[in-house]
Amino acid sequence: MKTQKAVSLTQFISKQQAPHPDTTGDLTRLFQDILLAAKIVNRDVRKAGLVDILGTHGTTNIQGEEVKKLDVMANDEFIAALSLGGDCCAILSEENDDIIRVANSNKSTSKYIVAIDPLDGSSNIDVNASIGTIFSIFSRLSPTGSEVTLEDCLQKGRNQIAAGYIIYGSSTMLVYTTGQGVNGFTLDSSIGEFCLSHPNIKIPKDGSIYSINEGNSCDFPQGVNDYISFCKESDDATSRPYSARYIGSLIADFHRNLLKGGIFIYPATTKSPNGKLRLMYECNPMAFIVEQAGGKASTGLNNIMDIIPEQLHQRVPLFIGSENMVNKAEEIYSAKPI
Repeated sequence: MKTQKAVSLTQFISKQQAPHPDTTGDLTRLFQDILLAAKIVNRDVRKAGLVDILGTHGTTNIQGEEVKKLDVMANDEFIAALSLGGDCCAILSEENDDIIRVANSNKSTSKYIVAIDPLDGSSNIDVNASIGTIFSIFSRLSPTGSEVTLEDCLQKGRNQIAAGYIIYGSSTMLVYTTGQGVNGFTLDSSIGEFCLSHPNIKIPKDGSIYSINEGNSCDFPQGVNDYISFCKESDDATSRPYSARYIGSLIADFHRNLLKGGIFIYPATTKSPNGKLRLMYECNPMAFIVEQAGGKASTGLNNIMDIIPEQLHQRVPLFIGSENMVNKAEEIYSAKPI
């Protein structure tokens, strides 16, 4: 039996010809910093039930959400790893109010800005459901050596040079893109390396899964409820009704739909008229990934990656997944968006 040679993430990135002029060796080093923190977080997640890192921290983040203990640990680990590497000049974290300017970066060369949700799905921590880390990488607009500006950080999703997520589930997996398709790497704990396991991921154009918290349907726009009704109708030609699958963690629901085909929706509601998910830390990176995999991401009316951010913690509605499913959802939603 022929044994397939394992390809590590570092080997893969170094061999991949990047289309962006900034995606050189220093991007590989930046990924190594992210992976170091991810391995530490993975270790802590795996032993969460054995040490005092479950439960709440007793504080709230900038979003007004209760902070979990593991949230704080993950945030600290990623900030420390990115700060020590020298290739990151600024960090934007969902858990921090303002820009974290990296004081000890190599100011003559450091040019990358990392936006990160250190631990997405933290409400699932205490019940042992899948959680993860989402990140996005930009190149600064201002000259290296100067102080990072707000304009550097508030860039639209089209300017991303890389994005990815790490899911801490039954296995620990990294999925990322640098604009040349999407590849997945699974952590082999025996050698401590992320190895290529899912090359050239493509999301099916059509799917049979819809993911949305129907418990909030009384607060949804009519167009969203109309789409839910469409998903439940029986129609052999379109393989309906679709299956409802909702974990309550963007990263877990997105990962399943990316591999199997489906749509994830977190719409605007009467309680959250601008949506609830963060543009910079969640929606932009997932939009970049899904587009590179052949899917689509939208607010229901506009493409996610064309939005010019106005605030670091800006929220937007999200319709993301298989292209034909998102197109149909947009068609139905746009008829009655309120």
